[in-house]
Amino acid sequence: MLISSLKDKKIDKVVGVESRGFFFGILLAEKLNVGFIPVRKPKKLPFQTISASYQLEYGSDTLEMHIDAIQKGDKVVIHDDVLATGGTAKAVCELVERLGGEIVQMNFIMEITALQGRLKLGNREILTALTY
Repeated sequence: MLISSLKDKKIDKVVGVESRGFFFGILLAEKLNVGFIPVRKPKKLPFQTISASYQLEYGSDTLEMHIDAIQKGDKVVIHDDVLATGGTAKAVCELVERLGGEIVQMNFIMEITALQGRLKLGNREILTALTY
């Protein structure tokens, strides 16, 4: 399902969100024969980064991506494990778009629909394997 939904789309990079998004994100990148980009908590990446902060139910957090991970015009798939309130996913979108990437699709293994995370993601294409 995750691969078949991308078969007719041009993809240059897969972005995986720390840390559970790495599991399938890396496999997607390998199957698509494209680069994988990790998005991590602050100070975990070894090179110069950009960051985006977002609100959690209980506070705030920050994510980082290498500044050279995405080139202007790169077609990107973002993958994470759960779409809940949408804060994390929105922050990752901000990072990708600040570097000039174009988000083709967002993949999640599970979506908790009652939390309405999709509302924070605008009209982006979203694929979820399971919904609750």
